[in-house]
Amino acid sequence: MKIPPRALLSLTLVLAYGSPAAAAPELIFKPFHEDGIYAAGERVGWTVSPAPGTAATGTYSYTIKTDQLVPIGSGTFDLKSGSATIAVSLDHPASVYVTVDDAAPPAPSAADVSKVNDALKAVLVDKDPSLKAVFAAYPDYCILAAPCSPTVSTQATHLAVLGAMVDPAGLQPSASRPADFGAFWAGKLADLRKVPMNPVLVPIPIAQPGVKVYRVQLDSLNSHVHGYLAVPDRKGRFPALVIYQWAGVYALSPDWAANRAAEGWLAFDVDSHDLPPEEADGVPATYPAIGNTNRETSYFLNMYLRDTRALDWVRTLRRWDHKTVVVNGTSMGGQQSLVTAGLNPGKITAVVVNEPSGADTNGDLHGRKSGYPNWPNSDPRVAETALYFDTVNFAPRITAPTLMAIGFIDRTCPPTGLWTELDLIPGPKEAVPMIESDHNNITPDKQGAYLQRSEEVLANLLQGRKFVPNESLTRRPQ
Repeated sequence: MKIPPRALLSLTLVLAYGSPAAAAPELIFKPFHEDGIYAAGERVGWTVSPAPGTAATGTYSYTIKTDQLVPIGSGTFDLKSGSATIAVSLDHPASVYVTVDDAAPPAPSAADVSKVNDALKAVLVDKDPSLKAVFAAYPDYCILAAPCSPTVSTQATHLAVLGAMVDPAGLQPSASRPADFGAFWAGKLADLRKVPMNPVLVPIPIAQPGVKVYRVQLDSLNSHVHGYLAVPDRKGRFPALVIYQWAGVYALSPDWAANRAAEGWLAFDVDSHDLPPEEADGVPATYPAIGNTNRETSYFLNMYLRDTRALDWVRTLRRWDHKTVVVNGTSMGGQQSLVTAGLNPGKITAVVVNEPSGADTNGDLHGRKSGYPNWPNSDPRVAETALYFDTVNFAPRITAPTLMAIGFIDRTCPPTGLWTELDLIPGPKEAVPMIESDHNNITPDKQGAYLQRSEEVLANLLQGRKFVPNESLTRRPQ
């Protein structure tokens, strides 16, 4: 899609971590490329200037990392001339991650500290001559220590965080897909098909007019699917929207499905856990770590199978139009959407995801920052297990047109892994670059590009039109 002109980037907010320093001046960071994407060998960077009507008189420091993990440069700048530049060039595909801070003054030298201590001792002895004997008995006693201990902040803050991508369509997986990946999942899906669905639907009251909502339970392999199904309360058949949920353990709101049904969708909002959708506990918050040393015991095994069971059940409903099924989610909901699309080629019309998790699970072992679920891949058993659940390894199996929004400064779901999996999807795919966005819950005000484009795509699909991705950013130039 065409990237609309952007206003200059005002990044005094601590985009990744919290509130800015109280007295921080406002700085403007203008990227060399509005979409934040550069060719290999091209100069990547930003022009820095003070906001209109302000004066930035200090000195600032910056650090540059590739793939949020490997430091490749640092420096300082001031704005005495009115502007400055942060720039770097890379000859290979990678993400660029820059943090900007107030420059710390250099620590005083040992000689300067000694001189100050001697001067202070002389002043004190002049005031109280009895101290002369004390200082003589303890010649190494320091009144002033250096460097002084800094004030401890309760927040890890940066003046600004900047992101860019270099040749993202050229990224490759950081680790190889297991040789028996396909056979493993084919076996699990075969086992799942042997389990009857046994759907249980319970109508629930809803304030939303024109829709009916049901609490749903389905049998799955070794667990149960739970969620809310919402159906337009009128005659007809409707396109289906399967919504998968982001990370955490929380109650689902029936309104999430009901609002989509009011638009005309047959909407199934699927709980990530084997919990009734109205319940907010019953699963430990540390669930990503459960069974992570073995593919047969990983928490994500049953989760992924429940996701396929939910899809299969929706496709049996008589109110489905037998044409359109869209899978949709943010963060871990995007992770589940991609996996479901990879396990079910030919059954899905479109994939619409925002900052999906689960990619590049072995990244830390290969110079890239891994993201959520944050498997501790320093343990070889965990590293091996994670590859069976890594969304990058499902991507080559996705045939449905895919829309993926990517936050360029996202530390929860780093952009390198997301671009890598997007590259591997053989079907048509569209990237929505969000160059100012950390994860959606950290910078919700920077999600506009995804919200706008995803609603356009869903509206077209709801009307029976095809989703034809704009691939201008996802096809590597020949």
